Amino acid sequence: MAGNEWINGYLEAILDVGSGKREKNDGKLKLSKFEETKAKEGKLFSPTKYFVEEVINSFDESDLHRTWVKVIATRNTRERSNRLENMCWRIWHLARKKKQIAWEDAQRLAKRRLEREQGRHDAAEDLSELSEGEKEKGDANVSEPIKEIQRINSDMQMWSDDHNSGNLYIVLISMHGLVRGDNMELGRDSDTGGQVKYVVELARALANTKGVYRVDLLTRQIASPEVDYSYGEPIEMLSCPSNGSGSCGAYIIRIPCGARHKYIPKESLWPHIPEFVDGALSHIVNMARALGEQVNGGKPTWPYVIHGHYADAGEVAAHLSGALNVPMVLTGHSLGRNKFEQLLKQGRLSKEDINVTYKIMRRIEGEELGLDAAEMVVTSTRQEIDEQWGLYDGFDIKLERKLRVRRQRGVSCLGRYMTRMVVIPPGMDFSYVNTQDSLEGEGDLKSLIGSDRTLKKRHLPPIWSEIMRFFTNPHKPTILALSRPDPKKNVTTLLKAFGENQQLRELANLTLILGNRDDIEEMSNSSSVVLTTVLKLIDKYDLYGQVAYPKHHKQSEVPEIYRLAAKTKGVFINPALVEPFGLTLIEAAAYGLPIVATKNGGPVDIVKALNNGILIDPHDQNAIADALLKLVADKNMWSECRKNGLKNIHRFSWTEHCRNYLSHVEHCRNRHPTTRLEIMKIPEEPMSDSLKDVEDLSLRFSVDGDFKLNGELDAATRQKKLIEAITQKASFNGNTSVIHSPGRRQMLFLLTVDCYDSNGNTTENFQAVIKNVMKAAGLSLGLGKVGFILVTGSSVGETMEALRCCPVNIEDFDALICNSGSQIYYPWKNMVADTDYEAHVEYRWPGENVRSMVPRLARVEGGAGDDISEYADACSLRCYSYNIKPGAKTQKVDDLRHKLRMRGFRCNLVFTRAALRLNVVPLFASRIQALRYLSIRWGIDLSKMVVFVGERGDTDYESLLAGVHKVLILRGTVVCGSEKLLHSEDGFKSEDVVPEDSTTVTYVEENFEAQDISAALKVLQIK
Repeated sequence: MAGNEWINGYLEAILDVGSGKREKNDGKLKLSKFEETKAKEGKLFSPTKYFVEEVINSFDESDLHRTWVKVIATRNTRERSNRLENMCWRIWHLARKKKQIAWEDAQRLAKRRLEREQGRHDAAEDLSELSEGEKEKGDANVSEPIKEIQRINSDMQMWSDDHNSGNLYIVLISMHGLVRGDNMELGRDSDTGGQVKYVVELARALANTKGVYRVDLLTRQIASPEVDYSYGEPIEMLSCPSNGSGSCGAYIIRIPCGARHKYIPKESLWPHIPEFVDGALSHIVNMARALGEQVNGGKPTWPYVIHGHYADAGEVAAHLSGALNVPMVLTGHSLGRNKFEQLLKQGRLSKEDINVTYKIMRRIEGEELGLDAAEMVVTSTRQEIDEQWGLYDGFDIKLERKLRVRRQRGVSCLGRYMTRMVVIPPGMDFSYVNTQDSLEGEGDLKSLIGSDRTLKKRHLPPIWSEIMRFFTNPHKPTILALSRPDPKKNVTTLLKAFGENQQLRELANLTLILGNRDDIEEMSNSSSVVLTTVLKLIDKYDLYGQVAYPKHHKQSEVPEIYRLAAKTKGVFINPALVEPFGLTLIEAAAYGLPIVATKNGGPVDIVKALNNGILIDPHDQNAIADALLKLVADKNMWSECRKNGLKNIHRFSWTEHCRNYLSHVEHCRNRHPTTRLEIMKIPEEPMSDSLKDVEDLSLRFSVDGDFKLNGELDAATRQKKLIEAITQKASFNGNTSVIHSPGRRQMLFLLTVDCYDSNGNTTENFQAVIKNVMKAAGLSLGLGKVGFILVTGSSVGETMEALRCCPVNIEDFDALICNSGSQIYYPWKNMVADTDYEAHVEYRWPGENVRSMVPRLARVEGGAGDDISEYADACSLRCYSYNIKPGAKTQKVDDLRHKLRMRGFRCNLVFTRAALRLNVVPLFASRIQALRYLSIRWGIDLSKMVVFVGERGDTDYESLLAGVHKVLILRGTVVCGSEKLLHSEDGFKSEDVVPEDSTTVTYVEENFEAQDISAALKVLQIK
């Protein structure tokens, strides 16, 4: 190192300066960490080594660690010096980067805190004002009639076997990872972990609960050569119903989405969610019909509840809940905001880098949407509610309690809603737990293994032999840790605690079950770093013969691992830095193992309920060693913990979980709308079939004929009168739906092209698109086989005005979807609005309560009072419209939604008419949801719909591009769009919403003539 003394001096000078600053800031005379290290070593100190061990490790930079390894291996003095110098600069830049990220994070958190406080203050102020008025009966200021607000009973009825709700259909969704019923590959990757086991066991347990007829677990179908063929099977039975059980069991239903022959990690699944929603919707509708025929007298049996697991499935469940009007439940498992804050604190990645790597903002929006739509959020612990969900815009624990109290009193909540959080710990399947093993200790292995380590009994589990081969003395109690090789699981601190405590080493062995591995070098970076560190620590403390670290184990062998530890009177430990729940702690307790667990997260509630172990600070290795030593050395304490765990373990059974779960679901369903979606019956012999040729001729005349100033065509009028005469004669009881049956269409063409100029006026392209699309339909399929739907952000009055200049009749459309999907009109029903649809989407609609709030929140700071004003002519019962003054700046959709959520309002926001109009509609109202509604009502599969759009459009444009429907993009049709007001600077991007290279999307060049459109339809296999 003589040639590198200048490096040591340079580093030592930096350390001295840092040390002085720390002491000055602390205001106390004490040794810095640097000086403590020098005093502790009592020998020649190497600043370079100190920097590598302390600075690099504290920054968690594995890349720097690899550089240091290369430096050590370099023999050439000059090259070594150059590398060391380069390393110093990298450390310096890393330190600056971390400080910058920390400063930006602090600024962001401060701004967010102020916004949350303002939102909470606004909500509290409004609610307190109402409270004053409640003292007088019949207060006119109460905008919502109290009789419409159903009272929530404080005494929740527990679910029992004689519950009157029977034949329930429950849908669970867990979208990502590898999901199957047997031989689950837990730990194969970061997407296939405890959540997979949880949802599979929950599905089985619910199916075995009396009153539940069928449970479907929906996941993604994966037909990839990278994984087992079983993940490509469309259906897998999870539980076979017993005779006389009144159930048809539980099933895994695999829905195709994304690339069919590729395994897609969860971070890349977001653009494919609409496709999954459409596939899941099709399955649920078909299943509802089939179950209705079996158990409900022919009426569809809609799901009792739709339960989304994790952010991606939560978003899917939200859309399905809106489309079907059934209650939704959400379980987060792990949360994006919590992870985002932790990654920022590490200082390794900037906000932008985190978003690119983990798609974290897209994930957070999925979780926020889940909060918007969910009746109930299931959590494992109270800590999850207070410290994790409390970070979200859509949940505030104080506001939730205040709203709950008001509902209990039968008082208006002024349009504000907050989902209910309930703590229901995950269950466990105890069916494979050997009761004899649990109740009778057989503490040591002398009956199984002789003093010479030979097996006395045959047929012992192979995993026992695999573990015991590591130990010099296998009779000692086993300290068992079982987790993924993840830095957050904190296994290295456990190993240090064990290695540095001589008394613990003499009394016990340590078994580390860290997933499965073939070659550490081929594993992910974080996993390989953990395993390499484990091996180095074993070597450093010379723990050979005292630590077992088998390379492979099967999921089915995990119970045997617990049994082995219990037979040695061992201890189970979970030293994770933060543990959301801690299912392994419950599993260990079921086999009679006392536990030592982190004090951060779910284990606090588990240890409190079971009273069978000790909580520790995961950062304190001395505390870890002391807790383990207590349980291993004190046999009375060990026996007491074992007995308590076995006595209280029933609290975490799946039977208990399902009783609590169904009780809470039944309780929250009392607040959900009771209207249910009806499927239109298609007449067997509709008269419209005999009129198709006449209707086709009429439409061709209206399209191709010469347009008159008065809007009439002589030939078309005569033909129309003929049709009306025939249809009126054929109709009976005035039921026109028997004559006009959209459900018999082979295809539906949806015109969603937002043709506006810079002033927000409809352009001539609007008429040209309608004319050419209808001509193309005639060329490709024949007009009688195609139905047309006009989908727009304009009001019905503005839409009718725009159609006056079109060479088509209003009756040529099967439906008009207006006001950004909040209203549906049927021209063949005398332009009557669909009141069922209005009731369908009204859920959580704040109505008048949000009307005056939107202009105030939508203005940017310093904006004029008239920048945003209500446009009464375009408003309706389910839509409030606001004009934006040309040139005025407004909040973007993401930012405005964020402000409304903080105040308890759940709405859908759409900028239309070249960003000069803002529509505020119900949460479940949108153009794409209206399509799904009609798909169900008319019995037309979404894959038989073609959506015509421009290259840009309203701010809901992106949602129209993804799904199983076909999309035809007409270039040059839209002059001005509203996309500039969609995403905030800190939000997710379009590529996180719209899939790339979709096979269901094609383009038509700028002339968009009928022949070009017809050719594009052939590309989409429509002919």
